[in-house]
This record gives sequence, structure tokens and C-alpha cells, in this order.
Amino acid sequence: MRYNEAIKKVRLKMCLTQTEFGAIFGVTFGTVNRWEAGTHEPTMKIKRMLMPYLEKYNIKVEE
Repeated sequence: MRYNEAIKKVRLKMCLTQTEFGAIFGVTFGTVNRWEAGTHEPTMKIKRMLMPYLEKYNIKVEE
């Protein structure tokens, strides 16, 4: 699974809007929207912050 799919999947499992999800990581709704659309990818810092959430929901990401 690519990051855009994984981010959307984890956000939906957490029952959060894009705005709420973005607030956890200190980014805007627009940033989350671009991640999920696949037009931008999170920085390495954000990817590291995402890892506990991906692991919690057993979501694997292919680099």
C-alpha cells in the first residue's frame, strides 16, 4: 500500500476528518488532502510520526 492509501485508511479508522487528522501532525486540511490524493508525500518527520498509528491498525506501507 502506498502512503496516500495508508494515510486515508488510518484516518478513516480513527474516525477523523482531514482537518482533525492534520491537527495531530501540525499540518492543514489541504496538506492531508494532497497526501491522500497522492500529489504530495509526507516528509520523513511526518512519516516517522505516522508509524505508531500505522502499526496500531496493522497497515503496511511500501516505499
